[in-house]
Amino acid sequence: MSDRLPPLTALRAFDAAARHMSFAAAADELGVTPAALSFQIKSLEEHLGTPVFRRLNRAVELTEAGRTLAPGAADGFQTLTKAWRSTRRLNDTSTLTVTAGPAFTSKWLAPRLFDFAQAHPDIELRFSASLRIIDFDLDEVDVAIRFGLGHDKQVYSDPLTREWMTPMMTPSMATEIKSPADLAKTTLIHDDSIAFFKTPADWAAWCRAANIDIDTTHGPRFSQADHAIDAAVSGAGVVLARVSLATQALETGQLVAPFEVGLVCDAHFRFICPQGGEIRPNIAAFHRWIKDKMRASEVFEQNRIFVDSKDVEP
Repeated sequence: MSDRLPPLTALRAFDAAARHMSFAAAADELGVTPAALSFQIKSLEEHLGTPVFRRLNRAVELTEAGRTLAPGAADGFQTLTKAWRSTRRLNDTSTLTVTAGPAFTSKWLAPRLFDFAQAHPDIELRFSASLRIIDFDLDEVDVAIRFGLGHDKQVYSDPLTREWMTPMMTPSMATEIKSPADLAKTTLIHDDSIAFFKTPADWAAWCRAANIDIDTTHGPRFSQADHAIDAAVSGAGVVLARVSLATQALETGQLVAPFEVGLVCDAHFRFICPQGGEIRPNIAAFHRWIKDKMRASEVFEQNRIFVDSKDVEP
């Protein structure tokens, strides 16, 4: 028995018909007539030597041979589609699709888009604000910016910056809260998006690093870091914020960070792309740009005392 495959058009017709369980719907998907699709199915059956469909009055159903062939045909075309998309993107240097979490997108990327557009007018950026695990090929994404503990496998991954946290508040609040101990008399805003850290980097940890003993259990809690920062900007209280996300608010003077203690987290932002993709011109340009802009937050490291969160565990 020969293992020679039937024509690809016949397999494609079978795959579409098996998914829809309708010759008419499959023909519509492939842009051919039902008669043309039926001819391709018959050609496949002749090549195989046995029917793959039972033709009923108003429907079709798979035979045992059809049920055996269908999963492999579907997987095969998905693999081909994935490879085709990846190969096409290799030649596309005019667009760049980036996925990042909602907080990083709103607080870091969005305010700087004009700067990138001016520096790289030949590259069109497209963004997807999402935290889900992505498949670079199936999702047609070029770069992912992710925050976490790392451990990225089978991809190119580059840490973007050291992540640290410190209390931030409006300038008017800072006139009344002159020392860390004064935090006891104000509202503490909590960013619960960091609850996954192996080593806690919350208000209690920062207070231990600053050698103060106050009640940190009160105050509003937010599941998104950008919402916690926005609450602080509105004057609702003092937020223990990640400097990477609050850089713009600090630069514009909406928030100030008056205390010298910075709590270093065990998580960080990473630039992630498919292995080898880092040398593609559009990805390399974005990589250089984002690392350069990330360095802007280093100005806020001056005169700080940094304490690793691992060193203040309860």
